[in-house]
Amino acid sequence: MFEKLFDLRAHGTSVRTEVIAGVTTFLTMAYIIFVNPAILSTTGMDRGAVFVATCLAAALGTLVMALFAKWPIGMAPGMGLNAFFAFTVVGAMGFTWQQALGAVFVSGIIFLILTVTGVRRWLISGIPHSMRCAIVAGIGLFLAIIALKSSGIVVASEATFVTLGDLSQTGPMLAILGFFIIAGLDALNVRGAILIGILAVTVLSMLLGLNEFQGVVSAPPSILPTFMQLDIWGALSAGLLHVILVFVLVEVFDATGTLIGVAKRAGLMKPDRPNRLGRALMADSTAIVAGSLLGTSSTTAYAESASGVQAGGRTGLTALVIAVLFLAALMFSPLAGSVPAYATAPALLYVAALMMRELVEIEWEETAEAVPAALTAMMMPFTYSIANGLAFGFVSYAVINTLAGRPRAVHPATWSVAALFVLRFTFLSE
Repeated sequence: MFEKLFDLRAHGTSVRTEVIAGVTTFLTMAYIIFVNPAILSTTGMDRGAVFVATCLAAALGTLVMALFAKWPIGMAPGMGLNAFFAFTVVGAMGFTWQQALGAVFVSGIIFLILTVTGVRRWLISGIPHSMRCAIVAGIGLFLAIIALKSSGIVVASEATFVTLGDLSQTGPMLAILGFFIIAGLDALNVRGAILIGILAVTVLSMLLGLNEFQGVVSAPPSILPTFMQLDIWGALSAGLLHVILVFVLVEVFDATGTLIGVAKRAGLMKPDRPNRLGRALMADSTAIVAGSLLGTSSTTAYAESASGVQAGGRTGLTALVIAVLFLAALMFSPLAGSVPAYATAPALLYVAALMMRELVEIEWEETAEAVPAALTAMMMPFTYSIANGLAFGFVSYAVINTLAGRPRAVHPATWSVAALFVLRFTFLSE
């Protein structure tokens, strides 16, 4: 059955190899079932319902990827956009989480339209490589400041805005320990290093009596507190229009870059052979819409899928295994509820550190490329907003290149995005 469905022999793989690849990828991305509820619950969303929504959105999105695109890529709510959802849109801007979910839904519909019409490919081709790298690095810095703040390693200061916290406190000490565990295990190529780090700190905190053990396995909690609770009309208000723009832009760059990168590593995009990129793009577009209905932030393709490809995964059977494991994870809700913030913070910080590698790809010798890229990355953590980083980056890229006498070097896609952000700050500022 699997041979007929996934054409395993033609891809030089087997059921055993695909299963091992699926388990490998799941272990490397399973941390999201602990991290995502911890982040989104800060908005007032029910933590148990978010846990269920995270597992279901990941399973559904990956299942579509498995059966429709037949690529070995796992999907789940994306890091960075969940933080933007919780700490910027709801926390800083004051919108309700229902309105934020509505914004995710609208962005998913737009994303789907962009994919079907081919505009998505036009956008990707029109955004400078340096800017795309800076966006990833900037989101990494944004995750880093969130992780450092939530763990107490960095605290507020009237004199300097931020300063070093009291590292003698238990929370910061456990967070630092968790980070070293994750980094050390990953350096040793241990699969699931991030997940192991989260669980190690959680267990240690229980042994020290710092948080309560709520069990390991039970029936999944109810998803009703978040299911179909999105406020679409509220999301269409003027204040959320630029939020939707940010969701769309990050979804476009992040998901597309991941899909192409992992697919190339798996040998699925050879010039002389047809590929299923179009179907893969459709799969991640529909997953965003489904995730918003379930009650979670934007679902996206995971770069961690490269670990499964490295283990030999080449077909949708790998993704099918990942989807089944996310469904099985629904039984571990008590364990997810036992994870404290200082246990998930090291995971955020380590993912942030990995995302900083993108800075190497920026053309630092070219001022018109380097300066807008640097502004993009810096303004995300310094203004606590991915949106502001994108705005400063795109507008500065258009302006600096124009002043340098090469306005034609700016692609129409970049001009369009820059113009939208100028309109936002001119007419929609709060």
